This record gives sequence, structure tokens and C-alpha cells, in this order.
Amino acid sequence: MRLVHLLRAVTVELHLRGADFAASNGLHPTDLRALIFLLDTGRAGTKATPGRLGEALGLNSAGVTALLDRLERLGLVQRRRDEEDRRRVLLSVEEKAVELGRSFFGPLISRLVAAAGDFTPAELDTVHRYLTAALQATAAEPPAADGGAS
Repeated sequence: MRLVHLLRAVTVELHLRGADFAASNGLHPTDLRALIFLLDTGRAGTKATPGRLGEALGLNSAGVTALLDRLERLGLVQRRRDEEDRRRVLLSVEEKAVELGRSFFGPLISRLVAAAGDFTPAELDTVHRYLTAALQATAAEPPAADGGAS
């Protein structure tokens, strides 16, 4: 349970940092989740569409449209037609969003990377294996639509 409690504490701290970032940049926490999703899909080399974004965030079509309108207006996200299938819209994060995130989260990321330097490659493999298993366990059952209020 020590690991579970520590993971919860790290999660709370990261959530607070994300909330600070969102608030200081006039964003909703869902906006931040959308940007993270789009950055992750870009890193993975997969195409991000409004449908995939809505599925990942648990938003309906109207909610995704409002979210994208807001992020596009702020210059953080771009929508463009897919050259291979003109019916499909692709999403990407603008450089402004990357720079904004780097300016806020860069020092934290640097400290996390430096902390990893104190571990051997084998220890880091073990940490990676645990965090992967924790993510899979967490994602195995989606949260209730009512937030667990029932």
C-alpha cells in the first residue's frame, strides 16, 4: 500500500500543477487534458481526430466542438482536413501551446528527469513496469458517468 499511497500523492501534486497551469492561462482543466491527449497522439505518431478526442475525454460532439473552438481561438490547436480523406478533420497542437507548456512545466520535468538519474537502468525498468501496470489497472474500468454519485 505504500506505493499506492505514494502514487496517489504524486497524482494529487500533478493535478494541482495542472490546475495552476490551466487557471493561469485561462483554460479549463478539460482543455489541459485535451492538449495532453493531442501531444501524446503526436508523439505516438497517430492521427488525432475530434472523435478520438471526444472518446478519450468522455465528451459528446457538441462538447468537443466547443472545446476545439476555444483552443483554436486561443491559438493552441489547429484543425485541418486530412489530405488522404478530405471528410476527416485532423487536430494538432500549435507551437504556442508547446512553448506555453514548456515554460510552465519545463522546470518540473527537468527535476523529474534529474531524479531518475539517481536510479540504475534496471531500477528504472522496474519503475516503468509498475507505472505501466498501475495505468492499466486504473484504465481497466472507466469512471461512472455520474462521477460515482449513484
